[in-house]
Amino acid sequence: MRFFIDTANLAEIREAKAYGLIDGVTTNPSLFSKESENWRTLADKICHEVDGPVSLEVVGTTAEDMVREARDLAGIAPNVVVKIPMLMEGLKAVRQLSEEGISTNVTLCFSPSQALLAAKAGATYISPFVGRLDDTSSDGMELVNQIITIYRNYGFKTQVLVASVRNPIHIVQAALMGADVATIPFKVLNRLSRHPLTDAGLTQFLEDWKKTPGAQG
Repeated sequence: MRFFIDTANLAEIREAKAYGLIDGVTTNPSLFSKESENWRTLADKICHEVDGPVSLEVVGTTAEDMVREARDLAGIAPNVVVKIPMLMEGLKAVRQLSEEGISTNVTLCFSPSQALLAAKAGATYISPFVGRLDDTSSDGMELVNQIITIYRNYGFKTQVLVASVRNPIHIVQAALMGADVATIPFKVLNRLSRHPLTDAGLTQFLEDWKKTPGAQG
């Protein structure tokens, strides 16, 4: 499973890149709003910082506006994937962009029927928002399981990109289900490596090493 980091913060992207853990980046208007740099300048820097896909989102709500924005965004760098909202107008835009060879990521997916429509429209990625579903007492990971089953049943090429990830369990479950990608906030990415038994074991090893003859020299 590939890891995309979900951020528009260049420092976080560079640190995650240094770990050797990320395969791409996802952004959205909310993430760019948290940064002080001009969004387009920052987007260009992000696209040139990583080799993998970088999702940049349109803000239009009509197919015409989305296609126009998508073409502009795709011109920033060859690794841009254009995020399109899960609307009927969005699906129309996805079909047009697919025919033009522009990669798309259909975002704000909350049902298997939406995912089915996105795949039929030719989306490159579908982004089910698991954390937001969990917040409404629904099972976000069950949606991922349903989407993967539907796509396998019919051989759809659309990749399942698990989004709105809140904790390491989401990532483990996504990997067990066979999701193609998980897009992960920086703080959750760091939690993946942690375990209290690892910390306790390391502390014990270091304490024992201090008692080892010759270790102090």
